[in-house]
Amino acid sequence: MFALVCAAILPAHADEGMWLLQLMQEQHLTDRMKAQGLQLEADDIYNPHRISMKDAVGIFGGGCTGEIISPDGLILTNHHCGYGAIQQHSSVEHDYLTNGFWAKNRKEELATPGLKFRFVERIVDVTDKVNAKIKAGEIKEEEAFARPFLSKFAMEEYKASDLNGKPGISAQCLPFYAGNKFYLIYLKTYSDIRMVAAPPSSIGKFGGETDNWMWPRHTCDFSVFRIYADANGEPAEYSENNVPLKVKHHLAISLKGIQEGDYAMIMGFPGSTDRYLTQSEVKQRMTATNEPRILIRETRQAVLKKEMAASDKVRIQYASKYASSSNYWKNSIGMNKAIVDNKVLETKAEQEAKFAKFAQEKGNADYAKVVSQIDAIVEKSNPILYQYTCYNEILRNGIEFSTPSANLDSLRTALQQKDKAGIEKFTNRLKLAYAHVHNKDYDHEVDRKVAKALLPLYAQMVDAENLPSFYQTINDEFKGDYDAYVDNLYDNSIFSNDANFNKFIKKPTIKAIDKDPMKAFVASKYELADKVIEAYSTCMDGIDLLHKTYVRGLCEMYAPEPKAPDANFTIRLTYGNIKPYDPKDGVHYKYYTTLKGVMEKEDPTNPEFVVPAKLKELYESKDFGRYAMANGEMPACFLTTNDITGGNSGSPVINGEGELIGCAFDGNWESLSGDINFDNNLQRCIAVDIRYILFIIDKLGGCGHLIDEMTIVE
Repeated sequence: MFALVCAAILPAHADEGMWLLQLMQEQHLTDRMKAQGLQLEADDIYNPHRISMKDAVGIFGGGCTGEIISPDGLILTNHHCGYGAIQQHSSVEHDYLTNGFWAKNRKEELATPGLKFRFVERIVDVTDKVNAKIKAGEIKEEEAFARPFLSKFAMEEYKASDLNGKPGISAQCLPFYAGNKFYLIYLKTYSDIRMVAAPPSSIGKFGGETDNWMWPRHTCDFSVFRIYADANGEPAEYSENNVPLKVKHHLAISLKGIQEGDYAMIMGFPGSTDRYLTQSEVKQRMTATNEPRILIRETRQAVLKKEMAASDKVRIQYASKYASSSNYWKNSIGMNKAIVDNKVLETKAEQEAKFAKFAQEKGNADYAKVVSQIDAIVEKSNPILYQYTCYNEILRNGIEFSTPSANLDSLRTALQQKDKAGIEKFTNRLKLAYAHVHNKDYDHEVDRKVAKALLPLYAQMVDAENLPSFYQTINDEFKGDYDAYVDNLYDNSIFSNDANFNKFIKKPTIKAIDKDPMKAFVASKYELADKVIEAYSTCMDGIDLLHKTYVRGLCEMYAPEPKAPDANFTIRLTYGNIKPYDPKDGVHYKYYTTLKGVMEKEDPTNPEFVVPAKLKELYESKDFGRYAMANGEMPACFLTTNDITGGNSGSPVINGEGELIGCAFDGNWESLSGDINFDNNLQRCIAVDIRYILFIIDKLGGCGHLIDEMTIVE
């Protein structure tokens, strides 16, 4: 029954949907896409048996999308997606974050350890196989959602496939439609990725926090990398002998321009949506996740911002961390506001009332009670999720300084037993751990100040009985003086500094381990984590099966209109049009911006709105070359109605002829509730115009050789 619902014909109006490529034909997506301007066939976009557009799009790093824009493996993605790599290569002497980076030839392209690019090699429907295991009693139904089963099953399928043993191939099995469908996805991973070009942050992050999630935008949010492979074109670790990958497919680039109403589609890897939440679950997102996250990140970011402003070294060290934190701090603020402004709770209530009527008419007892069952679990889990959010934001991710307590315990045992081999083994591990803690992107004094700000905040936000045990130490031994407690941790731990660590490693003792204050802090922290995670897991027992029932019921209720599954960082297609919007009465936003807007926003006193001198020179001389609009202006960004979310950053925006017209990088403030409830009138994708990108590469970066290797259509 579920498969039939998924195969229904599309209604006359729908931009909502992060659609599965493998269901395009069944769901007749191209019928609607062609009506809106698509000139390609479904097989041109995705074909499991031959090369298609799918082969020019991949996962960039750990959480973004990138597209191939030349036969020699050139990757285009966002500046904020490449930001970690740009920061990784930056130093006070070579400040690529501030000044940009432009490789003038391939020898200057920088190897970036740890950065990977993954293509989708194959997608296989394994729903029947998973269901057969459930029916045969090999696994319980709820176990099909769990990582242990999914990982084991994916490995079994991989070993039995013709892809077994081929370079770079891995497999993952994931549930879709809340476990009503399962797909096995084979990925091919390349690990020699080199940085090729990145504009100065004043261009790539123009507008900074102020403009983030906002329209109008004027950010040229892009960076360029290249895939290298061995002589056979197969994935290989970095080697001087590696060569640029001769890719299966790359996207041609259009300089023909855009007009309101033009067809636009995006292919990428949206990370996570929750369109099937109940009203109670939306409220939980607001109060137990977003609200504590906003307050905690705001506090931490204030410390980081002050320290970054005072030191170029710290600014470079913490640039990527700050940007990552700030992005979803502001997203959480905007989401809570949009949920209220867009009446999402009311919409969810209406849907649940409609579903209750549908369940009654259908006579389905499971459907009739499923929402109330979900609501009961949510009510019980609310305070625990709030605690878990506070733990994650402060103790897990906010304060970086730590000790490897398990290794210290193992070393203590080895010392007690006078086990020379064990002592050597674990002292070596501690050396590696110390280097990991005190890495080039960590500043002990900055983190000390973060801890002094966050630990008192934790005590204010969480009831005393739910605090980790080290708070008792603060009260008893330090008389409630948080600063003194933190100073003790940061000054007197084995891991505090080189002097302490080297003294200990030279002659490790049980006494020193037992006295280490940070070890006690970490043990207390993990004890709390175990308690909260166990409590939350117990509360949420059964929720997956309830969601499976609810999603199946909603798909039946909305038939013959198909519903797209929630995003889970797998390849998706979204289609729409280039379109302006009216966020409120009396306000109308055009569908595009120009370089003129950059100049109008310039504020030399605000680092978010600095304009590089060379860009001003190019603007004043109107030296836009072939990248200008018909009226002579330089385009900057534009809007589409495409349905995107985090993970789509860097995704190609493609016209009806299959040509690249832009690079998606953001959503608009008014629709930040879109991950939960899509609003066709307000939802917009913000993209940087490909002409602005090429203009910056060519005219400002002086990298005409990169332009020459692209396929450009005028």
